[in-house]
Amino acid sequence: MPELPDILLYLHALRPRVVGRQVQRIRLVSPFLLRSVEPPLSAIDGRTIVNLHRLGKRVVFEAEGELFLVFHLMIAGRFRWKTAGAPVPGKVGLLAMDFEHGTLVMTEAGTKRQASLYAVQGRDALKGHNPGGLEVLDASLPDFAHALTLENHTLKRALTDPHLFSGIGNAYSDEILHAAGLSPFKQTASLTDEETRRLYDATRQTLMQWTTRLQQETGDDFPEKVTAFRDGMAVHGRYGKPCPVCGSPVQRIVYAANEANYCVTCQTGGRLLADRSLSRLLREDWPRTLEALERRRKET
Repeated sequence: MPELPDILLYLHALRPRVVGRQVQRIRLVSPFLLRSVEPPLSAIDGRTIVNLHRLGKRVVFEAEGELFLVFHLMIAGRFRWKTAGAPVPGKVGLLAMDFEHGTLVMTEAGTKRQASLYAVQGRDALKGHNPGGLEVLDASLPDFAHALTLENHTLKRALTDPHLFSGIGNAYSDEILHAAGLSPFKQTASLTDEETRRLYDATRQTLMQWTTRLQQETGDDFPEKVTAFRDGMAVHGRYGKPCPVCGSPVQRIVYAANEANYCVTCQTGGRLLADRSLSRLLREDWPRTLEALERRRKET
């Protein structure tokens, strides 16, 4: 799922292409994408895009007359910039927004249709689409600490809760926690003041560094490969590969539709974390250290 650096990358690429430009027409191919009825989506035809916004992981197009299109890309939704009048690709194509100088196409890979679009009239109505999470890049340390400890959660869950923190998901939470040297399953209530500051600094630095890096790599082009797995990431998507800091193999815990990637040496004091299903299955046989894990692999 595109997260804060990826959404900001889209906004960086879209602004010079669509702001100040008139929408000639919008073509909805997949009716499952549109989740609103009033105003009609066609109301944007002929209107000029006056601004772009980010609400959490949502991309918002603001047209004149306070008409907003709120896109949530979810896991597999992506934007593509094509030549004017380009056809919407079969199977993955959802929508096209035509301008005189080009066409913005929205696609979604896979068979599940999770991406969404709402047409919203007025700023008050738009507020209902904001999950309300803290904007960490604009937040003070006390604000961050307050949001972090509103409820007692694991750090992984807290960072990825859109009602607590804005724009952070599975990928960048892994990177943030590695940079902070903290276990993904450490409880927020158990953090010391020093650990909270470390996490605050790591969150801001990780998000700013990746935002800058992605925009510099893309330049004036339109991003064609927005992905949760990036070269240069420390632990996310790097299961079994060496940690760039200490060389220990990156470990992974899979749960529900997500996963947590972490370094045993840098983050958990050498202790392997067991997911619930495996720990129930193996019980006392669950390897607690990297050395025990290596011995088990050799034995099998």
